[in-house]
Amino acid sequence: MTQSMTGYHKLSFDYAEKTIHIEIKTLNSKYLDINTRIPSIYREKELAIRELIHKELKRGKVEYNIYVDMMPGAQSTEINKELFAAYYQQLKDISTSEGIPMDKDIMNVISRMPDIMKQEREEIEDEEWDTILAKTGEAIDQVVAYRKDEGVSLHQDVKRSVTAIEQLMEDLLPYEANRIENTRERLMSNLEKLQDKPELDPNRFEQELVYYLEKFDINEEKVRLKNHCRYFAETLEKDGPVGKKLGFISQEMGREINTLGSKANDPDMQRIVVMMKEELEKIKEQVLNTL
Repeated sequence: MTQSMTGYHKLSFDYAEKTIHIEIKTLNSKYLDINTRIPSIYREKELAIRELIHKELKRGKVEYNIYVDMMPGAQSTEINKELFAAYYQQLKDISTSEGIPMDKDIMNVISRMPDIMKQEREEIEDEEWDTILAKTGEAIDQVVAYRKDEGVSLHQDVKRSVTAIEQLMEDLLPYEANRIENTRERLMSNLEKLQDKPELDPNRFEQELVYYLEKFDINEEKVRLKNHCRYFAETLEKDGPVGKKLGFISQEMGREINTLGSKANDPDMQRIVVMMKEELEKIKEQVLNTL
């Protein structure tokens, strides 16, 4: 099933005196690019998170965030009273010796001094980490489900554009036949004007005629483009990450369409080729977001 690289999910749960929030957002990227924002208490476990993301999400830019809110009454920090008193005494001494009055907001100033707030080092419990890992797995599952939902519309849009290119190839047929006939008539008209001139070489004329017909012939390009479209459609139906392969196939489709345009030499055919390019650009845009 086709998957988009765009996904999002956020969940929250309570553990002990905490409310823990896990948020995962994914966007398109050429490779798997994981960015994490994790509280320091969980930092030593970050590798396990990255391994889980790598296993399940495969590709894309992934932002993984954990936020922790302490419940009311839960005290995670306390004032370093000894250091606070030391800062106060030093400022008081400076005030006395230098004749600088103590500011009434001195308490606020000291509270922002380094290391005033003490954070007691918490040891993470195995049960807590197992819960976080399990909830992360749930969030990843929801992101994958989001990606699959996005992939349904992406699949339909891309398939519609490929079908449009195949139909536009059929629309070239009448113009292609007329173009060759018009070229033949133009060369014959020029031949009639020159037929009395002794320097005219009939063999050379035949060579030139063959040259023009070969130059205008687009059958090979059409066959290759049709095969590329068929291969694209087959790849689109496969399970697993197919975005990179679809990107390579769309590049080959672009080469054939460009060659058709250079060989068209006809305004109606060139108009159809422009329409092909328009559909191809839609395909490329969607493929960039395909897992």
